Amino acid sequence: MSVISGIVPRSRTPGRFDILVDGDEYAVLSFETISELGLSVGREVSGLEERIAHAAAALHVYDRALNLIAARARAATELRRALVRRGEAPDLVDMAITRLAEQGVLDDAAFAQSFTRFKVLGAGHSRRRVQAELARKGVARDVTDAAIATVFEHEAVDQREIVENAARKKLRSLASLEPQLRRRRLYGFLARRGYDGDDIRRAMEAVGEQLLLSEAEPQ
Repeated sequence: MSVISGIVPRSRTPGRFDILVDGDEYAVLSFETISELGLSVGREVSGLEERIAHAAAALHVYDRALNLIAARARAATELRRALVRRGEAPDLVDMAITRLAEQGVLDDAAFAQSFTRFKVLGAGHSRRRVQAELARKGVARDVTDAAIATVFEHEAVDQREIVENAARKKLRSLASLEPQLRRRRLYGFLARRGYDGDDIRRAMEAVGEQLLLSEAEPQ
């Protein structure tokens, strides 16, 4: 006969409880699950083993998802990939993601706006580069386009000004280079941020680093 001998709060994880059966650790559950299953000290666990095991596994995946989001904001698809890659069961991962989305913790639209704001205003990336990066993270194209449009409108983003500022900032670290190499390095830096040739040339001219037609542009 297996009997619950203790329900002990976990000091480092509020809202989580160690379920002890016959004095041994048996499972970690939430208060909601404990109430739902009617668990209490002295009750037998016979007949509840499968439900307890499933609830404990689902909670483990949910908590792991929370920890990943706490470390770094993620899109839903990106989070799912990370959890599955770490060996979590896909069905439990989907449950956790659905729950987080319902709670408003996981929101691709909000994530895409935050990501766009940081990449454009902070890192000087182009609209095209942001689109590509969000696509790799699994954000739907319509969500991405809406986020970029919102950020560009609310922040009054002038992409020409952004690329020129990025060029000026980078140029300071290239000041000691020979002119032709400096221009090639600057061109390559801006190209990797997703700007096209016309945007780059205008920015280089604005900072006094005109790329001569005789100089081969980086691929």
